[in-house]
Order: sequence, then structure tokens, then C-alpha cells
Amino acid sequence: MKTEVMSTKIDLPKGVIFNAYPDSIGRKLADATRMLKMPEFKDVFSLFYILPTIFNSDLDRGFSIIDYDLNNELVSREDLEQLHELNIMFKFDLVLNHLSVGSLQFKDLLKHGDESKYKNFFIDWNEFWRSHGEMSPDGHVIPDKEHLEKLFMRKPGLPILKVRFPDGSDRPYWNTFYQEVNYQEITAQNLLQAPGTEKLTHKHAENIAALVNDVLIAKRDISEIDLGDFSHLKDEVIAVIEQHRQYQGQMDLNAKSKEVWDFYDETLKKLHDHGGRLIRLDAFAYVHKEPGEVNFFNKPGTWKYLARLKQIADKYDLILLPEIHSQYGTGHHEEVAAKGFPIYDFFFPGLVIHALEWGTTRHLLRWIDELIEKNIQTINMLGCHDGIPVLDLKGTNNAGVSREGLLSDEDIDAVIKIIMARGGRVKNLYGPDGKKITYYQVNATFFSVMGDSNRKMRLARAIQMFMPGIPQVWYLDLFAGKNDYAAADNGGTAGHKEINRRILSNSDIERGLTQTVVRDQLDIIRLRNTSPAFEGELTVINTKEHRLHLSWKYQGAVATLNADLRDYSFSITHSENAGDEGVMAYR
Repeated sequence: MKTEVMSTKIDLPKGVIFNAYPDSIGRKLADATRMLKMPEFKDVFSLFYILPTIFNSDLDRGFSIIDYDLNNELVSREDLEQLHELNIMFKFDLVLNHLSVGSLQFKDLLKHGDESKYKNFFIDWNEFWRSHGEMSPDGHVIPDKEHLEKLFMRKPGLPILKVRFPDGSDRPYWNTFYQEVNYQEITAQNLLQAPGTEKLTHKHAENIAALVNDVLIAKRDISEIDLGDFSHLKDEVIAVIEQHRQYQGQMDLNAKSKEVWDFYDETLKKLHDHGGRLIRLDAFAYVHKEPGEVNFFNKPGTWKYLARLKQIADKYDLILLPEIHSQYGTGHHEEVAAKGFPIYDFFFPGLVIHALEWGTTRHLLRWIDELIEKNIQTINMLGCHDGIPVLDLKGTNNAGVSREGLLSDEDIDAVIKIIMARGGRVKNLYGPDGKKITYYQVNATFFSVMGDSNRKMRLARAIQMFMPGIPQVWYLDLFAGKNDYAAADNGGTAGHKEINRRILSNSDIERGLTQTVVRDQLDIIRLRNTSPAFEGELTVINTKEHRLHLSWKYQGAVATLNADLRDYSFSITHSENAGDEGVMAYR
């Protein structure tokens, strides 16, 4: 039976989403729950997007999932029940493309090798490319040039991690994202217990272990080890070293296997049982892989996978939110929306920055008109855990064909320069040759991007609350958080992201609630979260280019924003019935 994704629009939950890690506030989710119970937060949020450290994970601040059980160090079932009592629904992640090397499935593969019941759960690189490339001297297939040139890369070099099987062979497995291989230091006892070393004395074993550990500590290639008089034991010694190899990484799942689809089903049920309603499909565009394709948003394979996922999600009364970063020119956002899915509005942050820095509504209004005309359902944000995706605004598509972007290349470069000048960090994308081809995202707090201006931050929030779609609010932006350079410098491989992830203590929250910029944001968000006007239609009122005039109306309820993008003053008028108009003026 042919499976199709239905194009019927999904009835999305109403209200505003709060976005944070379980330990973004205080030390545990209980602290965030306590904050949301405070009178200042009454009726402010209807949903909580809890990032995936709510589950058991080991890398990439939660996006390297070990399993989808609750992380008991940060979260309790009672926390979730208390949030439900506040009428707050949950949004969770399903990381579709990959799973941690620490997962039960990958550990079983390492332990049992070819006999593992999870042998086909992950993607054996050599098996995948066997008929479409040539074996290299290093033991992995290099895809034919016409295939290699198409591959979409997230890091330098081929996306593989070689793992040691029980038979001593090294097998390359597909690894699109993070990886790290470490060797533990060995002991004399490790050597004495190894096959082929029976004649070693304890003293000799201690000497060999010292030679080996010097190389490991210096992080030199283990093939460089010079064992001197014991060189005839090099193979046996290397085998001992390899037994103590440790991996970290996110291994791509083989979505052609039944086992993976059983896993997806089990996971979606688990997310439902945790109280989930919205499910963000992280990295979904990487899941479908086929030789000869770009392996990012392959078609029609991606649609077939989404259709299968939607059937499972419907069974558990879950709403899927496919997460995709791609340039406006590809039209991917329109394709996903046309299939009936809500999309992330990754275009909005850059458009707001441009509008406030250049005092023009022209590009922002073009996007609003498109959302209304094409009835595209979105979830929008200013800041988030993952950076500001300015390059999404570009018009050039994957085939290099250019169409008008939401901003010109010159405007995009200017926005990036502003963010960098105000302390932003960058994440790059790479080609198959390992050379950088473009920025992927820039990382900064939105408040820092606004030049630490309370007036700009407040207006940016007001614009977000009057945009079509569901607004999502990053906890640090709500509290006017500034760039955390120390965290970015000390964050290792993904350090650039830590600039926008500072943990707020309970005392930080108390101090923050004394700030006008925080209280004003809460008032504006509360209006969006509670007013029935936002369930109706949005009207864009014609005015001067430096002014923004947006009005929502539903039955007798009306909410109107009238803003000046030059001096950042604005007013919000709202009424639920004729004659009961209220005004919020900010100058």
C-alpha cells in the first residue's frame, strides 16, 4: 500500500512556548517548575519545550541520546505532573538521525559484532558504498567522485567513525555529527592477561605499559610505538590497546531496517507517556540516505519516511514538527508546510535583526505576507539553544540556482558582521575536501545581538508576539542574558553554542524579575498567551516603512501593535469586547 503524507493542516496548540534545558534554571527541572509557579509567570506560557537532557544522553548537550528514559539526575515524574497542573503541555525532541555510542544498541554491536541483533541498526559505511566506490588503503570505501561531490557534510572529512569489532577488524560506520576516540592507559596486568604474552615477566610488562602510555598521553598515533626488544609483540600489544579504545559520538541510524522503525515506534510511545504533545524531529532531513543523492532531504525518500512517522505519531496523538535548516531558495520550508506539517521559522530572527538595525519593515513584511498567503504554520523564536541561522535567508538553492532571498547576500553579510561585532561566534560547514564552504550559524544571545539594548529587546519580543505562528521564548533572552564568553572558550568542540546557554541561579531569577525589560516581556507574552484575538486573522496595516502596524482580530477581541523601528517605541492596544480597550505603551 502506498503511503502518502496528508496535506491537511494540523490543529496546533494555542499559546506561547517556554524553551530551556532541565537545568537552565537552578540545578534541576524542579527549579524551573518553581519559577513557573511564581505569580509573575501566571498565564505567561502554555507549553514547555524541554531540551533533551531531560533524557539520558552524553554529548552535544543532550542531542546524543542514550535512551529516552527520564534523566533522574535532573528530572522527576513529579516535576512533569506539577507542570501539567499549571496547564503546561510539553514539547520534546526525537533525534531521528542518530543515537549515542553509549546506547544499548551500539554497545551490543561493539560486544557481539556480526552476531549482534543490532548489526543493521546503524549504517556500515563500507556495505552502503560497496558498489559505488573504491576501497582505500585505510580500509574504508571512498565513494565515486560523482557521489562524493554531492554529499552534504557537517564536518571536515568523510562522515565515518571506525569501530573495533570482537574479531579485531575495524569497521567504518556512518557518523554525520560528533565523534571522538580515546585510548585508556593500559597496565602490566592488561598485558599479562592478553593472548600471546604468556612469556612476559611482570617487570617487562610494566616497561611495555610505560612505553605505551607515554605515546597515549602525548596523543601520538599508536602505530608509532617503538617496543625495542619486544617489537615482536607489537601486534599483541596493539590488540590490548584497541581493547581499551573508548568512543564518543552520534551514530547514524539505518532507517532501512525494521529494528530502527520499531525503535521509533517505542520512542514515540515513550514520549507520549512522558506527557509529550509536540515532537520536534531533530535532523530528520539527514535520515534518508541513498547512493548518488545529496543525503540531505532526499526526495521522495524523505517524504516516505515522514509519512511513516506521522502514522506512528497519530497513533499516540502526537504532533510532529520537522526541524530543518536550509536556505530559503531551496523551498524546503514550503514543501514541508504543504504536506501539512508546521515548520520552524528560522528566517524570523535574521529579519528582526535587520529590521531593527536598518529601521525598515520591508523584508519582514514580505515574509509575513508569504506566511499568510500560503497559510504556512510556524513556530518562531528570537534566540534558541542552537544559534541564529542567518544564512537560511539566502536565495541560492542546492543546485546553485539563484532566486531572490528574504535578504540579499549583502544584507546577510551585514547582519553577520553586526552579530560578530557584538561578540558572536560561528559554526562552519565543510566540503568533501575538508575546506570550509560557508558559515552554518552564528551564536550569541539575542540581547547581546541587540547591543544590550533594553528598548530593542523589548520591541523584538513584541514583534515576535504579533507574528503568525506559535512563539517560542528562550529562557536566557527572557532574562536579557548577555554572551557568556568564558563558557564559549571552555566548551570544546561545540563551545560556540555555550555562549547562549548560561545557567541562571534562583537568585538570578529573583534579580531578573526586578528588571523592567524582563517584566515588560512577561506582560507582552502574557497578552499573546491569553488573548483570543490571536486565534483570529492578522491584518497588516499600511504605514511608513519605518513603522510596523499589525492587528489581530477574533470575534470581538482585538490586539494591535503600532511600532516605530527608528526609536524603538511602540504601543499595544487590546480589547476583548467593545469599550474595554487597554493600552500598553513603551517609549
